[in-house]
Parts: sequence; structure tokens; C-alpha cells
Amino acid sequence: MSTADKWLTVIALVSVPTVMFGGYALMRLTGAGKLNAYQLSLFKAGHAHAGVLLVLTLTSLGIAARAGLSDPYTWVVGALLAAGTISQSGGFFLHAAIGRPGKWSVGNTLTVLGAAELTVALLALAYGVATS
Repeated sequence: MSTADKWLTVIALVSVPTVMFGGYALMRLTGAGKLNAYQLSLFKAGHAHAGVLLVLTLTSLGIAARAGLSDPYTWVVGALLAAGTISQSGGFFLHAAIGRPGKWSVGNTLTVLGAAELTVALLALAYGVATS
């Protein structure tokens, strides 16, 4: 396992408890009636995307390690995966905070940016694996 594979995996694994805490926070906020139905749906979406995308990141890093990709290449892919995960899930939370139903907000834009970052990361990983 290269240095990039190791440290990016550590960062992703350490991030998992933050998603777990988000589940706890969701239960507390729901029980306290602090979120309306619209905010609750976006909070759930952001939380679910964060968890799933962390699993995708860990899987992708394992693929990069098995393919023997160079450290710089793995750092780029890992950075794009991290940025995409934060942007995509964070956009839901931001839209819940400032957005309105049926209206575009910067949260929506952030979510779309995250999808683009994840797409570039996965295509770069696929290219790296195919050419290794």
C-alpha cells in the first residue's frame, strides 16, 4: 500500500464516525421538532449520500492500491473523491438551511459540482486501472 493509499484510507475511515454522529443528530433534531418536513428530507439525503460516498471512496482507494497507481495519481483521485463527497452531501445540508422548495440555491449548485467531481474521479480511476 502506497503512502497516498494509506493516508487517504485513514482520512476516509476517520470520516465515518462523523456520518455516524450525523445519524444521531438527525434523530435528536427530529425528536425535538427542529426540522420541518422539507429540511428533514434534505438532511436525510445529505446524510445518506455522505455514508454511501464514503464507502465508494474506500472501495475506490482499494482499487487504486490493487492497480498499483502512482502516489501522485492516487492523491489526485483521492482529493477529487473527498471533494466530491463533501460537495455532494454538503449541498443537501446547505440547501436545507437556505433553500426553498422548488427554488434553485447555491446548495443545489454545490451538489451538482460534487457529482461532477465524483465523475471525474471515477473516470480518472478507470483510466488509471485500464492503463496500469
